[in-house]
Formats: sequence, C-alpha cells, structure tokens
Amino acid sequence: MEPRCYYIPLQEVELDVEKQKESSAQCFQLNGEWDFLYFSSIYDIDHKPESIHETVHEWERIPVPSVWQNYGYDKRQYINVNYPIPFDPPFVPSENPCGVYHRTFEYRSDSDYPKSYLNFEGVDSCFYLYINGKFAGYSQVSHSTSEFDITDSLSDGINHITVFVLKWCDGTYFEDQDKFRMSGIFRDVYILKRPVNHLRDYFIHTVLVDRYDKAFVTVDLEGGGRLDVQYSLQEQSGKKILEGEAQDGKISFMILEPVLWNAENPYLYTLVMKYNGETFIETVGVRDIRIENKVLLINGVDVKLRGVNRHDSNPSTGCAVTIDQMKQDLTLMKAHNVNAIRTSHYPGRPELYYLCDKYGFYIMDEADVEIHGVDGLYSPVWEEDYNKHAFSAEISDNELYSASVTDRVKRCVIRDKNRCSVVIWSMGNESGYGCVFESALEWTKKFDSSRLTHYEGALHAPHDRKNDYSNIDLYSRMYPSIDEINEYFRKDFDKPFIMCEYSHAMGNGPGDLEAYYKVIQKYEGHCGGFVWEWCDHAVELGKTADGKVQYGYGGDSGEELHDGNFCVDGLVYPDRTPHVGLKEFKNVNRPVRVLGYDRKTGTVEFENILDFTNIKDVLDIKYEVTCGKEVIERGAIIDRELLDIHPHEKRSIPIMVHISDKSKCYIKFDYVQRVKNLTTDEGHSFGFDQISLNDAAIDENIFIREPEEKYNAGTAIEIEENSRRVVLAGENFVYAYDKRKGCFESICVEGTEILKKTMEYNIFRAPIDNDRIIKEQWYAAGYDKSVIRVYDTFVKKEDEGISIRSSAVISAPHVQKIIEFQVSWKVSLSGKINMKLEATRNVEMPYLPRFGLRLFLDERMDQVEYFGYGPYENYSDKHQSSYLGLFRTDAETMHENYIRPQENGSRCGCRYVRLFGSGVHWSIISKKDFSISVSKYTQEELCAKRHNFELKESGNTVLCLDYKQSGVGSGSCGPQLSEEHRFDERKFCFECCFMRPELTDTEEEISETKQCK
Repeated sequence: MEPRCYYIPLQEVELDVEKQKESSAQCFQLNGEWDFLYFSSIYDIDHKPESIHETVHEWERIPVPSVWQNYGYDKRQYINVNYPIPFDPPFVPSENPCGVYHRTFEYRSDSDYPKSYLNFEGVDSCFYLYINGKFAGYSQVSHSTSEFDITDSLSDGINHITVFVLKWCDGTYFEDQDKFRMSGIFRDVYILKRPVNHLRDYFIHTVLVDRYDKAFVTVDLEGGGRLDVQYSLQEQSGKKILEGEAQDGKISFMILEPVLWNAENPYLYTLVMKYNGETFIETVGVRDIRIENKVLLINGVDVKLRGVNRHDSNPSTGCAVTIDQMKQDLTLMKAHNVNAIRTSHYPGRPELYYLCDKYGFYIMDEADVEIHGVDGLYSPVWEEDYNKHAFSAEISDNELYSASVTDRVKRCVIRDKNRCSVVIWSMGNESGYGCVFESALEWTKKFDSSRLTHYEGALHAPHDRKNDYSNIDLYSRMYPSIDEINEYFRKDFDKPFIMCEYSHAMGNGPGDLEAYYKVIQKYEGHCGGFVWEWCDHAVELGKTADGKVQYGYGGDSGEELHDGNFCVDGLVYPDRTPHVGLKEFKNVNRPVRVLGYDRKTGTVEFENILDFTNIKDVLDIKYEVTCGKEVIERGAIIDRELLDIHPHEKRSIPIMVHISDKSKCYIKFDYVQRVKNLTTDEGHSFGFDQISLNDAAIDENIFIREPEEKYNAGTAIEIEENSRRVVLAGENFVYAYDKRKGCFESICVEGTEILKKTMEYNIFRAPIDNDRIIKEQWYAAGYDKSVIRVYDTFVKKEDEGISIRSSAVISAPHVQKIIEFQVSWKVSLSGKINMKLEATRNVEMPYLPRFGLRLFLDERMDQVEYFGYGPYENYSDKHQSSYLGLFRTDAETMHENYIRPQENGSRCGCRYVRLFGSGVHWSIISKKDFSISVSKYTQEELCAKRHNFELKESGNTVLCLDYKQSGVGSGSCGPQLSEEHRFDERKFCFECCFMRPELTDTEEEISETKQCK
C-alpha cells in the first residue's frame, strides 16, 4: 500500500492515542508470542515458504515486538561508521541470516468492515509475508510502517501468518546508523478492519494570518466514496467550538484568536472526523514556522532549539521500545529543560510524535537514511579537514538510488505530516550529497512548504559537480568549534546555523555546554542544536554475583567488527539514571538567568530566557544566603507583580539581605515550578544561579574543627636523618619524609599511621572518553609512567618548627624532563604541614592531565567534608550543575560509575577538605582553589578495566589533591579541549596546608551527599 498518515480508526471517541489500539474495535492486535525459527543462512531453510506453517511441527517461541538477538539468536553488533557487510550494492552476502515468524489468529468477516489491512510498524531489515500459505507481499525500510491489503487472503476461522525476516537486504546500504544492529519485528503488528469506502489519508494544514489573530485550517482528504466527512473541533478543555461537513474532498474552517502551540505551552485542539462508520481523532496544534532575515521564527519569535538526539534504545528490549519507555524519556527531558528532539537517525514510533505534541517538543524528524559506510571505503587519499571532506558519491550521486532515498523520505514525511511538533524534515544522516538528495529535498519542499528542511550531509558534497542547495533551509554542522561558529557569522551567511550534533556526551562530559550556550545566544541566526546524545546505548548482559548490572557495548557479544564503547555516549545511563552531563545541560539551559547584583540598591537583575512564557505564570524564585559556612537567610520571591518578566526580557528585583563584610557571602537562586503539570511536579527546580554578594575573601580557617593552639604546648621537634629519609618526632607525632620521593612516607599521630603508602606526585589521570585523541600524546610523553628524581634535600630548624626543601624533576622512561620543581614543607611544632611547590613545565610536552598529590589512606577514612563546588562531579569546564558550598559526602557517592571506567568524581574550586572515619580526621586547606577526588579505586585500576562491574577496590581510600586538572571538553567526537581549560601553564605554584590529623572516640555518619546547614 502507498504510505499514509498514521491513525487508528475508531468507532467511539478515544482521545488518548496510546490507548487507541486497545480501545478500537477495528484494530486487531497481533502482538504477543509468535512461533519462531532462526536460520544462520536463508539457504538452510529446507521448507517451502508456502507450506512451512504446516511442515514445521516444533517451533521455538519469541515475543513480538522484539529483536531476536536479545533471545539468544545471532550476535548483537555495534558499529558506528563501517558497513557490517562487504560493499557491493545492491547485493548482500548470500549467507544471509533469516528469522521465520509464524502465528495463527481467528478472523470473522464483518459486512460493515469487510476490508482487512495488515500493518507492520517496524521490521529490520526486510520481510516476505505469507497469509495462509499465499504470498501477500514484500517490504523494507526498517523504521517505517508497511501496510498490506490481505482481504482476499483471509478466510473465516483460523488463519496463518508467516513472515520471513532477512538480516540484510539492499536497504542495509541505506541504514548504516550508529547503533546496535538488531533484527526482527520490533514494532507493533495489527490488522485494521475498514469499510470498502473509507478515509485513507488526510493532511492537516494550519495557516496563521492577521498577526496570528486568525487561523485558517484545511484538511485535504483522500479515500473512497463521497468523502462527506463530518467534523467538529474542540478546545483543550473539551468544549466544542465548531462543526461541519467536508466539501469537495476538503475540510475548511477558521479559528478566531487561536491559542498557539509551542513547546512551552503545547495547546492542542481536538479535531474529530467521522466517515462511513469510522471516527478519527486528531490533535491539532496551531503554529507558524518560518525563516525571516535568516532567523528561525516560531509564531514570530526567535526560538532556540535546546535539543538532544534520541535513538530508540533500551538495555533490555533494544530498539523495541514501549510507550512507557518513551514517556520516561520525555518526562526526564522536560524536567531537564530539553525543548527539542532529533529522531536520530530514523523516524521513531508513531506514538512518540503524539506525545511530543502533548508534552511540548520541537522535532527534527529524520528519514531512515544513513549511508555512512561509504566513508569507510578504502581510499589512498584522505582529506584531513573534515569540513572539506567529500563522502564517496557512489550512492549519493547515483540516479540509480534516487527513488530509494526519496521513498524513505516520503515514508517519514507522509506518516508524520499531521504532527505539530515536527518543525523540520531531515533527509537523513551522514550520507554524502548529490542528485539523490537533491531529488528528495525537491519532493519534500513541494509536498510540504510549511516546514523547514535539513541535511547536514550537504557539507560533504562532491567537489566535481555543481551542487544545488536551494531546497535546504538550514546550514547544519556537526561538532563545530566555537571559532568556526564565530567565523560563519562574520561572513555573509545565507541560512540560519544549526548544530544537528554537538557536545558529544560520552563518558565524563560534556564539558563545553556553557560555551555553546553563550555562542547560541550571541547570534540571532543561530538556531541552537541537539546534543549527541540522549542515552547510553548498552545491553544488559546480566548481573554479577553481588547484584551489579553488567552493561555491554561493542565487542561484548563476540562480534569481530565493532566500535567498542562509542555507543556509550549519552546524557543518561541505559536505565535512564541521569549523568552529571544531563544536570549540566539542565542548568545551562535554565529558564531564568541572573545578570547582575547591585549592592547599593540591593537589586538583582533577572533575564527570562523562555520564548513564550512569563515567569510569573510558571515559576517562583527561592533563595538562600550563605556567609562563611553558615546559611544565614532563606526566602522566596512569590509576588506575581515582581515576577512579571515577559519572555526574553529583563527585570531588576529588590532582594533585602543582611550580610557582613567579614565573611564571604553568596546567594543562590532556585527557579522552582509553581503548579504541577503533565511532566513535572510543584516545587521541581529547573535550575539555579549563585552569585557573590561581597568582595570579602574566603577564610578557609573557619572550617577547621580544632584550633592549632590545642597542640602548641609541645616541645621542639627532634630530627633523625639518613640518606633515605628524614624522621621528625614531635609532641605525639612522628613524620617520615622520603628524600627520594620528595614527600612524606609516614604521618603517624598518637601511634596511628595515617598514610598507607608514600605520598605521590601525580600528573596522570585515567583517560576519559573525551581524551580519546590527546591521550595518545600523553602516553607517548610517558605521563602514565612518570617517575620522580630528587636532586637534593635540605633540612632546617626554625623557631616555628622544621623546614624541608627539595629540588626535583618529574620525567618518564625514554623521554625528556616533564616538570622541574622546588618544594618546601614546613612542619610546625603542633604537627601542621605547610607545602609550597613552585614548578616549571616543559612546554615541548603535551598539556598535563593534572598536577597534584596522591595519598593512600585507611579505607575506613572514606567520609568527606569539603568547601568547593558540589554536590556533583565537576571540572573547570563542567561545573554549571554545581555551586560553591560546604558539602558532606563519602567516597562511594563521589565515584561516578561510568560504564567504561575513567577519571571521575573531581570537585574543583576547593579551599578545604576533611577526610574522616575510623576515629581519624584530617583536614587540608589552602588560600587558593584546588581540586579533590576521593575514591576506592586507583587510576591504574580505572585504566585497566573495560567495564565498571569489573572494578576492584584498592583497599585504601585514595585522595587526589590537585593544583589543577584539565577540563573534560567533548573531544571524543568534536573539537579538542579549548585552550582555556588545558593545563598548559609554563610556571605554577601549588600551596596547601595539612592540618595535624585529629584522633577522636566518636564517628560522624554520612548517609548521603548534602550541604552542611
């Protein structure tokens, strides 16, 4: 059958689209347990397809929808770019795996609805259909609906349906998406019973005129008979506002003063159409999409797309996702300020778009097209500049394939044409350019000029032909640098700029969201973009003996060709637990921002970032004032007049707080929801700002539990020195300094040893996924195998204690010096240690991952209190979800459990940290910011293991005390780390003070991360 818009015909009104298949008497669902046989090659089938349902007597069973790899058949395979088969289009390997599905169902003819149409909403990759042993049709295009008229093949009583699904077909060359390759019937299957003359297809158009005071709505109807369709329109409240009958195959009416649909206020009218015993329910969103002066406008407003790329993915069900799973995604997105979705890289389930209409999302609907494998073909020449790199045009500029690609685009556009959430049609992903896509774009623009068109692949067009870009509305880029964006707008650009992918959220990242936010806001012509990507693609492999979920990625199913963990690149874990990256996205895209604080007038200037919503209608602003380590005031701005801030406007609001100039004071504003809605509850925070209220310096000494004077009654420190160490014996403490290592090997207080190993100077980190490129330079420079050479050590008695000074160098086997430094350790009579380290980095070497000290403590000293950024993991370019405060946590909570182990859990901007447990407290302070991480795992263990469930605790609490760490960026697939966040200083000075460890008889218990009150 020709493609049509999605609908389920009803006999009674059912407004909830997710229930229509169940409630419709005309929809006979075939989901459930099916008979199944798997063959590793289609040539292994020794039964005739017409009679296999009779000749096979022992079937296995499989649920539909599902993918057969999840049930022990074949192997899962994750590939990003390359084709899984030899490149020989349109041919595929002759040894082509096949899954044979069979089931019976009882059919009774109905004189009112005599026609029967069998629908498959998704089958990967192609299938042959037999009804009662008779061939009924063939289809491909995995992520689109295939509909068959099976009326003449059915008989009253028991009927047989048999489906032969092949793993590969010529369509495999068009479906090379970056995902797990899975096979089978993975979306719903059902039969629609229809009258002979029925409404087959319709297209709803809305046109706004007179400054949006009027909406003209037309519905183009296509079907059999007179098409005298009866219709009515209801407001969102359910009130009927008009009704009528179609004329000449078209419904036409006007809405006066329409309520416009947008992602913030997704107002939907309900159109009820009745024809020949069938009822059709459509939600209608009235909105206008256009480009004016090279700016994207929705309802006349400059809107920024704050989006994500979303695959159909679940660790248990694979690409066979349920409505509840889609709702979980959308609810999480709304709670984290996502307003747009790109359906990468194929159309989603039909119900997804109804939910997006209802919840409020702008959709870039992408056709089931990716020909990325052509870029993996062997070539002796490679263009290093990806922006100038032309994909092989063997498919994209070959007329032989124009009909195939246009068919895939048609299936997407025609199915989803009535969904108001769809604002952009995308021709596909990473497929090169040429006549094939020019034809698809031309068809799309002629069919639907009301929406915008997109295709990033136009950037990689052949250089030897005149390319036609006239039907592309947006200039699209993947992973552009900030400099590239600025350069685009410095030139005479002709299209709005959009990032179909940016800020690759793989592992510990992304670290550049705030920078992208600023450049998006800077230019009216910048539409925004879609972070890659929403969720970690991983499959659940089972559980460990201690109950930990084992997630697998490429290579974990025994497949030879794979791309490792490159699929584990989302803002949420596979089970939808948010990564810190999602929390970063949320706060970067908060609905309100503080622009400044005027202490003289006591006013704070707020800006409303929302596009259509007045702050007074949706938010309250709560605030909290901290001075030093105390919360001194809490309050809320709930006055609607004060909060009357229109979209994109600013307003100063008086905030009367009383602070002292003696302590550093901050105020934190939380933007909380006033009233519960479809996706978020009353009181839900959409983000926060924290600003300084005065110029006072942070006094790190206020955090210390015990004053130094408590221990000052002691006598002078005794010194014992030999060629290896310096031993300092004071009042109830003995410290041993390793002259070969340039730091302490023992800190013993009242007979209790604090250090389990000698302190270490540390320049390496377990590479994060975003270090994918730079780590090769780090390994080449020996950063992972660094050693210290101390040239000399001098010990000197002073009035206040002992001074130890060493000169040293950090280097590695087979390479030159990395860092030269002089370190001074001053031990006071009380046992306090002041460290000052002055270093010079060899600028010939790559920038450093980090520089600091690594301490191994008793594993029971795993409780942590610190002043710095928290409560979440944070780095110099990844701390928007954290704020400055006094926090308590523990080593387990500080560990961010990335599926592939890597550097994690850092807290930057610290001035104080205290570790305690097992009766020991040890505090460290500094007048300058430093970073910490506290973990049960060593960086060597994180480097060695491929999966988080393989990690073994070290038996120590490992404290990394860092002068600085490089940022995280998003370089796993994108621009490399920006210079401002690289640790590339030539000279630096690291100072901190180790307070004397304190022994106590009582323990402080910490159950969760929280801010001290």
